[in-house]
Amino acid sequence: MKKENNINIQKIILSTVAIVGIMSVAVVAPNALQVIGKFSKKNKRHRKYYINTSIKNLLNRDLIEIKKTSKGKFIRLTEKGEQELAKYELGDLEIKKPKKWDKKWRVVIFDIKETRKGIRTILRNNLNRLGFIKLQNSVWVFPYECQELIIMLKSNLFLGKDVLYMTVENLENDKWLKEEFMLR
Repeated sequence: MKKENNINIQKIILSTVAIVGIMSVAVVAPNALQVIGKFSKKNKRHRKYYINTSIKNLLNRDLIEIKKTSKGKFIRLTEKGEQELAKYELGDLEIKKPKKWDKKWRVVIFDIKETRKGIRTILRNNLNRLGFIKLQNSVWVFPYECQELIIMLKSNLFLGKDVLYMTVENLENDKWLKEEFMLR
């Protein structure tokens, strides 16, 4: 139970830092305390201990880093932290690959505002982890049916119309993609 609490606290901290981008260390504790307070019956002193322990664990695992500036200390997600958060967000979901390719490409395109760049990064990390190949920063391609998974991803990240899923029968110059996905 204790390990599960630490994982939940770490997930809350990673999610908070990802959504905000770069976050002041002074801001993390109060925000995390408020969120954790909703789920925990422990008193405030114990919650602070769990948050501090979780932050130390995240630092030791290179999931976050602290940057010092003239304005104070700030926490930000590392690339490894973004990947870990993506696992938390979607679990270990995978796309089932059929025995035979239907010769159609699944294309995911998105236009996510700069104010939500943390969410955009989480989306990119999830697409990469699921095996999509990036054609451009906001255009990703995959050869197998995955619409339900993309709908779930959009829902989890509150993206709605910011992300579009397409099934494409013809993709110009796709020979390299076929080689990359080992298709015939």
